[in-house]
Amino acid sequence: MSKAGAPAEETFDAAGYRVAVVAASWHTEVMDGLLAGAQRALDAHGVTDARVVRVPGTFELPVVAAALAPGHDAVVALGVVVRGGTPHFEYVCSAATDGLTRVALDHGTPVGFGVLTCDTDQQALDRAGLEGSSEDKGWEATSAALQTARVLRSLV
Repeated sequence: MSKAGAPAEETFDAAGYRVAVVAASWHTEVMDGLLAGAQRALDAHGVTDARVVRVPGTFELPVVAAALAPGHDAVVALGVVVRGGTPHFEYVCSAATDGLTRVALDHGTPVGFGVLTCDTDQQALDRAGLEGSSEDKGWEATSAALQTARVLRSLV
């Protein structure tokens, strides 16, 4: 894994931003890490009352994100799909990616993309923001959504 080229992590005061986090339920340990990372980012940015909604799996993220987007300044989508022996992986990854992109564009609401698409369980754990993980994708997705919401506010 490489963070080469990643922008410097910047926090700012996002108190008052209306933020929703929609998170899948599969792969409990990974999802707990992603949610904890999202919460750390929210705390660091001063967001104290984010709405957290759980859905069955990654495939269900877009429809709930679409329902949340109109009432929020940013939505963070968290999920994990681990490659198996069937094309199911490709279908779920494509549907989630396309659906979340559509939510952002249709609603003009930033959607932080915290969906891990991994070949192995270990790759997911390495990105989950857990103790010993090399990356914290829950933090990164939340920070990106908040920063994009700030950019959108500056355009008005």
